[in-house]
Amino acid sequence: MTKLDGDLDPLWQDLDWAIGQMLLMGWDGTEVTPQIRHLIEEHHLGSILLTAKNLKSAQQTAKLVQELQAIARQAGHPQPLLIALDQENGGVNSLFDDDFICQFPSSMGQAAAGNADLAYQIAKATATEVSAVGVNLILGPVLDVLTNARYQPLGVRATSDDPQEVSQYGIAAMNGYKDAGVATCGKHFPSYGNLDFLGSSLDMPIITQTLEELSLSSLVPFRNAIATGKLDAMFVGGCGISNPSMNVNHACLSDQVVDDLLRNELGFRGVAISECLEMEVLRNEIGVKTGTVMAVEAGVDLVFLCRAYDVQLEAISGLKLGVENGLITKDRIYTSLRRVLHMKNSCTSWAKALNPPGISLLSKIHPSHRALSLKAYDDSIAVIRDNEKLLPLTGWMHREEELLLLTPLVKPLPATSMTKTLLESKNKSDTPPLVHDSPWVAHRDRGSIMSGEGVFRELGRSLARARHGKLLHTSYTANGVRPVHEHLINRASCIILVTADANRNLYQAGFTKHVSMMCSMLRANGQRKSLVVVAVSSPYDFAMDKSIGTYICTFDFTETAMSALVRVLTGSVKPHGTLPGTLRKSRKVLKSRQHWLVEAYDRDRDAKGLSDLLQALARACAPANPFLQTTNPHTFELSDPNVEESHFVVRNSSTQALYGFCSTYYIEGTGIIGALFVDPTKRNVSIGRSLQRRALRGLIQRRGLKKLQLGTCFPGVFLGIPTEDSVGLKQWFANSGWDLQFPKRLTNMTVGVLGNWSAPEGLLQSIQRANISFDLIHGLDNAESVLDHVAAHSDPEVLELYRFALQETKTCGVVRAKNAMESLLGTVIICSPGSTLANFIPPLQTPTTDEHDLIGGIIAPIVPPSTAQANLVLQGLALMGLRQNKAHKALRSVLSWVEGEAHEPLLAMGFEVLHAFEQFTNSPDNWRDLA
Repeated sequence: MTKLDGDLDPLWQDLDWAIGQMLLMGWDGTEVTPQIRHLIEEHHLGSILLTAKNLKSAQQTAKLVQELQAIARQAGHPQPLLIALDQENGGVNSLFDDDFICQFPSSMGQAAAGNADLAYQIAKATATEVSAVGVNLILGPVLDVLTNARYQPLGVRATSDDPQEVSQYGIAAMNGYKDAGVATCGKHFPSYGNLDFLGSSLDMPIITQTLEELSLSSLVPFRNAIATGKLDAMFVGGCGISNPSMNVNHACLSDQVVDDLLRNELGFRGVAISECLEMEVLRNEIGVKTGTVMAVEAGVDLVFLCRAYDVQLEAISGLKLGVENGLITKDRIYTSLRRVLHMKNSCTSWAKALNPPGISLLSKIHPSHRALSLKAYDDSIAVIRDNEKLLPLTGWMHREEELLLLTPLVKPLPATSMTKTLLESKNKSDTPPLVHDSPWVAHRDRGSIMSGEGVFRELGRSLARARHGKLLHTSYTANGVRPVHEHLINRASCIILVTADANRNLYQAGFTKHVSMMCSMLRANGQRKSLVVVAVSSPYDFAMDKSIGTYICTFDFTETAMSALVRVLTGSVKPHGTLPGTLRKSRKVLKSRQHWLVEAYDRDRDAKGLSDLLQALARACAPANPFLQTTNPHTFELSDPNVEESHFVVRNSSTQALYGFCSTYYIEGTGIIGALFVDPTKRNVSIGRSLQRRALRGLIQRRGLKKLQLGTCFPGVFLGIPTEDSVGLKQWFANSGWDLQFPKRLTNMTVGVLGNWSAPEGLLQSIQRANISFDLIHGLDNAESVLDHVAAHSDPEVLELYRFALQETKTCGVVRAKNAMESLLGTVIICSPGSTLANFIPPLQTPTTDEHDLIGGIIAPIVPPSTAQANLVLQGLALMGLRQNKAHKALRSVLSWVEGEAHEPLLAMGFEVLHAFEQFTNSPDNWRDLA
């Protein structure tokens, strides 16, 4: 019998208990059934997914979850159940209760609002609400990249087709969930953003991209979210993969996808959750018993069985049989068990599970969440074109003129009162599930019609009330333009035509083009006939069709979204939303020549704005640039008499918000741009270009300028262009005039747990045999040889860094390496935790609030490559630095500014790369036009 480690309760020695923790199951019905009770009590089921079929209201949900947890507690479960929920907002919300649960825009709608901080607030609000009724795991954020955005059924559930934008908003949402105390689950790995339906629409969709293509696009948000260390779980999809290097029928059953790609390549250490194994195609091809074993063998920790009790029992018996047959080892089960229990520890406890705050908390927070919802929807509505200046309608339409609303017959979204009514009136066993379906169900059911007129009927009523005039409303279907439509179009002065995924419901595209042509003909005959097209789901319906002169996108058609649309149409709200991803960028190229007013940075006026800007950047750039978390406005101000510094801002003079910041330094003929960044929500509108041109102009005007440098070690925020995002940034700087052919690599490294580190075997003996000795000096009095050495072998800002360190005699010193003749071979700065130097080198500051998490510094080792045994000298300096850091009670060491390939011998000592940069030096002649 496998012996359990001391960290696990002896109860788990019983494999039946351990297997129960590896299952995620659901059921149909709003009350606890004998079947779900049996699964919890007898099969020790540890995780439950609730769907819209289980939930009637917030109060009923809280009572239901409390009952489930009480059953588990009475059955002897050591830890509470995981209670999971799809609550993505937009069209995918399992819990709907207009009195207590707020509706927010879809992921794409949030991106359209252009504010990642708003996305964070929405996620935190959503998680706080579902946590109040006992939910502790949200199946989100959606991290899929819509690689082929126009035709993908995932639609507005995804952020956009831009991997970096998906990363930014996905991480913001994940942080919001975590800060509300709820566990997170990224989905749908490796991507549902570019699925091909090669056979019938009932077949399994296929990813045909190569691994290289996936790595450059679809996998980027998953990689970035994993790197934050805050992603608790990953939902592995059930799609197939077919490319030259991988042929997989079901991703969640493949060790190539789960163990190799997700865990080994991307470094994911959390809980892997499978797609529902009740999928018809999987049941027919493999069978649930074998499929469950395959999933666990592939590396899945939680096997998901949606709702069929007989299938769930089949899966349990399959797992037990897999153990008996030796296909699944006990060690494999306990590996998954530890992951699941670790996630439970992070998001729940018995005290929390049995006593959710419920309605009392929801009542208290509802007003503020409602205000956030209204703001989010108002900010998300995007007017893509208004060539005829038709908005607002109240600006030109008389009350007596008739307004016609044409809407398609579509399924209502799950997060609407219409759906709630339908579920209550049609609660039959054969009713198709509305919420936790595979995302390609829309593709399969696109021909079906289910009355969604309720939402659009209320849209018509609201619009009529808002404009105090007459409104005509009728629906249209695949039957095209009928006589009734022609009659109403002839009567109306303005037609509002609604589409919902017209790219996949082609009858809508044909109907819209037909109506557009009719309006053009009637206008040519002298009639007043204006057309406004509103895409209430995918924004891609007519985004690129310039023949549609006025085009609005709402990104979902819940009642809340339609209310925001009315406010935009009638002028009570000015729309600010934009198209997502690359479409946004393609529009903003038109604005790329605009110039922003650049002002000199003023500490008293701008410090608060810069602090806010840095915080926004830290959220947006995680995990690529974690050092931004510890950067503050004073980091950039050296106040060094040998360094001339000038910093610039683009700001909103009305609100004092900073949209961009650039720091520059001039020293001994070298002009340096030390930092250049722009508010993530204000990119692609030339703020960075305006800042850089002003900064370069100021440097070029310096007398004696010999070269311009991108990146600096003092202050050490950006040593150059971060390699994590080098492709896009390098292209931007190249377009701005920089020659980027000859980069200098600079690396920050770390020893994460200094107490566990020991010198590599034989290193001390090698140093002794080479007759290399070391000493530590403080102060400038005996530092002439050190400063001469640095001046001869490094840049002028590095020399100033050494001068600064030598003056800080209490917390900093310089270690010298000498040969037997007492000649200087190399130098390095050592600083103790909390040194003044850390104010200017953010990696030396801990991003946590733990006062015991102390970081020691080993800064700017200078060892000329021509030095005999240069690598050994460098390793010796690093060794002395680590010893000094240990002596100063540091728990970690950061080695900053390692030049070129010198980081490689340090890797052999146990250092790890923290972040790497590429620094560039150019001639001022590249920017003669600025002189």
